Amino acid sequence: MLQTAYISIGSNVGDRRAHLQNAVQKLSTEIGRVLKVSAIYETPSWGFEGSEFYNACLCLGTELSPAEVMTKILEIEVSLGRVRNDKNGYQDRTIDIDIIFYENVIIDTELVKLPHPLAHERKFVMQPLCDIAPSKIHPTYKKTVSQLNEVIVLDGIEKSEEKLHNPNGKKDFSRFNYIAIEGNIGAGKTSLATKIAEDFNGKLILERFADNPFLPKFYEDNGRYAFPLEMSFLADRYQQISDDLSQLDLFKDFIVSDYDIFKSLIFAKVTLQNEEYKLYRKLFDIMYKEIPKPDLYVYLYQNTERLLRNIKKRGRDYEQKIPSEYLDKINNGYLEFIRTHKDLNVKIIDVSDLDFVANHNDYKKIVSEIHKVYL
Repeated sequence: MLQTAYISIGSNVGDRRAHLQNAVQKLSTEIGRVLKVSAIYETPSWGFEGSEFYNACLCLGTELSPAEVMTKILEIEVSLGRVRNDKNGYQDRTIDIDIIFYENVIIDTELVKLPHPLAHERKFVMQPLCDIAPSKIHPTYKKTVSQLNEVIVLDGIEKSEEKLHNPNGKKDFSRFNYIAIEGNIGAGKTSLATKIAEDFNGKLILERFADNPFLPKFYEDNGRYAFPLEMSFLADRYQQISDDLSQLDLFKDFIVSDYDIFKSLIFAKVTLQNEEYKLYRKLFDIMYKEIPKPDLYVYLYQNTERLLRNIKKRGRDYEQKIPSEYLDKINNGYLEFIRTHKDLNVKIIDVSDLDFVANHNDYKKIVSEIHKVYL
C-alpha cells in the first residue's frame, strides 16, 4: 500500500537548482512516485553563516517504511555529493534531504525522527510545504501547516523564478497543484473544468449549487433570501474545498475546480444589504484566511448577451429571470477582485466567441492558453 511522505530538500552550493532537480529525480526513482512539487524558495542560511539556500518540498507516494526511506535518503545525499564530517553545527551542502511527515506516524529512533523535530520552526520548510499541503495537520502539534507557517518570522525568504520538474507528472499540468476555473453565471466553467479533469487526469471539484434549497427562492424574492443563500453557499464551499484539498488522491496529477471560494464575497457584495454585507465580510475573512489558494486562477469572460443565451439554453427554471444588470455587476465584481489581488496567478480568457463544448478546436485554444501560463 502506498504511504504519503513529505520531503524537504535544500542546497546552497554550486548550481543549487540542478542539485534540487537531481534530488527530485533520484527520490522518484528510488523511493516512490512524486505526487507534488513546491515552488523553489531562496532563503538565508539557518543556524550558521553561509550562502543562501534554495529550498523546496515534495510529496511522495511510497511503499517503503520510514526507516527504509531514511536509509535511501542518506544514500541519495552521498551520491549527489553531500559530505558529512565531524565538524559541529550546520554547514554548506550540495544537498540536504529530510523527511518532514510520513502519514501521521510519530517515531523517535536513532535513524529517523518523525515528524521532523524542527520543521515547524523553519520558514524554509513550512513555506514551500504550504504550496503542496497547507491543510496537512501536524500529528504532534495538531495544527495545519498553514497555521504553523503563519507564526514563523524569517526575513529575506523569496520565491524563485526557477522551477522544478516533476518526473512523474502529466506534461501539460504537472506544474500546477490546484487550478480554479471561474466565470460569471453561464460562462461554462463547469463544462471546462470537467473536460480538463477528464483529459488530463485531474481530480475534479464541482460546486454543489444544485443542493442549495435557497437558490430557487432567492430568484423569486432576493431581499428575503439573499443572506441565507450566501451564508449557506459560503459554509458549503468552505467545507468542500477544505475537505477535497486535504484528501490526497494518489492517482490524480492535479486538482481542478469550477469555482474559487472568493466568489462568495463577490456575489455577497452584489446581493446583500450594507449591514448584512459587513457581518458576512467578517465571517468570510476568517474562513478565507485558512483556505488554500489556487496555483492558477482562470477567468472565463463572456459578454452579457452570450451569458443570457447560455442561461436560456441550459434551461434551469429559476435562472430564466436573471436580469442583464445583475450579470454586469457580477462580472465587474470578478474584474475588481482580479485587479486588486496582485499576488494571484491569473489567466483571463475571452470565450465570448468560442464554443469549447461543441467545437474541439475552440477547446484546444483554451487549453493552449492555459499551457502558456507559468507559476
